[in-house]
Amino acid sequence: MDFEAVAKYSALHLKPAGLSLQYGTAGFRTKAGHLDHVMYRMGLLAVLRSRQTKSTIGVMVTASHNPEEDNGVKLVDPLGEMLTSAWEEYATRLANAEEQEIQSILTEICQKEAVKLHQYASVFIGRDTRPSSEKLSQSVIDGVSALGGQYHDYGLVTTPQLHYMVCCQNTQEHYGKATVEGYYQKLSKAFGELTKQASSSGDDQMCLKIDCANGIGALKLKEMERNLPKKLLIHLYNDGTKEKLNHLCGADFVKVHQKPPLGLEIKPNERCCSFDGDADRIVYYYNDTAGHFHLVDGDKIATLISTFIKELLMKIGQTLKMAVIQTAYANGSSTRYLEETMKVPVHCTKTGVKHLHHKAQEFDIGVYFEANGHGTVLFSKAAEEKIRHMAKEEKENQKREAAKMLENTIDLINQTVGDAISDMLVIEAILALKGLTVQQWDAIYTDLPNRQLKVKIADRRVIDTTDAERRAVTPAGLQEKIDELVKKYRVSRAFVRPSGTEDVVRVYSEADTQENADSLAHEVSLAVYHLAGGIGEPPQGF
Repeated sequence: MDFEAVAKYSALHLKPAGLSLQYGTAGFRTKAGHLDHVMYRMGLLAVLRSRQTKSTIGVMVTASHNPEEDNGVKLVDPLGEMLTSAWEEYATRLANAEEQEIQSILTEICQKEAVKLHQYASVFIGRDTRPSSEKLSQSVIDGVSALGGQYHDYGLVTTPQLHYMVCCQNTQEHYGKATVEGYYQKLSKAFGELTKQASSSGDDQMCLKIDCANGIGALKLKEMERNLPKKLLIHLYNDGTKEKLNHLCGADFVKVHQKPPLGLEIKPNERCCSFDGDADRIVYYYNDTAGHFHLVDGDKIATLISTFIKELLMKIGQTLKMAVIQTAYANGSSTRYLEETMKVPVHCTKTGVKHLHHKAQEFDIGVYFEANGHGTVLFSKAAEEKIRHMAKEEKENQKREAAKMLENTIDLINQTVGDAISDMLVIEAILALKGLTVQQWDAIYTDLPNRQLKVKIADRRVIDTTDAERRAVTPAGLQEKIDELVKKYRVSRAFVRPSGTEDVVRVYSEADTQENADSLAHEVSLAVYHLAGGIGEPPQGF
């Protein structure tokens, strides 16, 4: 290893004193000014990971839905998935290391992971539209170069596009062409084929207003528009030409504040959606004739997509094993609708995309979406081969057509990660094929009123959970108290879980009325405060 080059470059990317960061599900995120050394070191780590896996690794410079002045970085593993846990720990250690420790940590990783230092290394780099991103991605390039790795800088791309291109590269382009143009062509062709069967009377339904969060999604949709069929009319708002990234707009803002973004006028019953800053989340919404705002979140997206796939599976007569994966935050009405009405199995995992993705891989077809609008569909290799074979060889017309629709659905979905552009096209295709308006989709089931609260405690580690975070194991007596409180209300449930990032406990409740959901959440918050070492004032009622 050329430690001289590593040290020489490292001196140009010094770590600020006293800064400590943790690599989590979203990689590293903090103020952009604190990240130069981290970017350089992630360039180093990506080269080692590439040599260890003998594959191309991705490095994405983005802070997703965070404010514009923040930035961040995440590494992408060979099949477009998130970085594996053991390497997350290396990332954290390397980012927090003092200058003189870098050499020994790199050497230790190489020994532990049997990294061959002369192995060819290849890294794909992408970035979002933040003012700080270009300079920070140059720091990544310095890290890759210091260890003699090769890189391809894709410049401005959405996070899901980089994941997609890494996967294409490592499957010898079996998954698609490892270019942005290849991504546009594959998705547009699948969308065109899938919507061919939509009745012509549905034309007026393919009209959509998109809030692009003043981020990369706007740039990429403008590039892609020429590939898309004319019957899809998209109008872009918050396209980054005037306002700041994620400021009072974007999927996260709409979901959290339950109101439309700034800069988007909604007429009654117009279909609208919002991307987040790096275009890996999407939520839909509309205003009804009375002017009330309705959010159509990740739970409803999962329900729409899984229902569509289930109907096609029944048409082709295949008994492929399908499931929807949710977290404890999924609305109880969605779980009930899927299990009881659609007869689709639902599995619950811990919060975090990585857990959902992992669980979805256990099925022939796994659909997962977090309520915040991040999600996708995974098809096993065997399921995909079966469907593609039927689309080609099936003699019976109806079965063959249904198999073709499934095949186009597979090609339209970005299986590597949640992708706002891909998910939007899937949703638009399904609504057109079923002749559904956004209100009809929203009316599939009615969400149970719910409430989320936070309680400050001295140490979040005192709370330990089980059963996919739905039951508290410690402190003693807390779960019994929650059970007792839940019994007071109809169709109710509540759970508590420690935050992954701060010393607070998150409380979630559901009940038959908003008043009861609020009341239950408040009573559970008081139980947490008294039994788990609350600090400051006790939680106040509504």
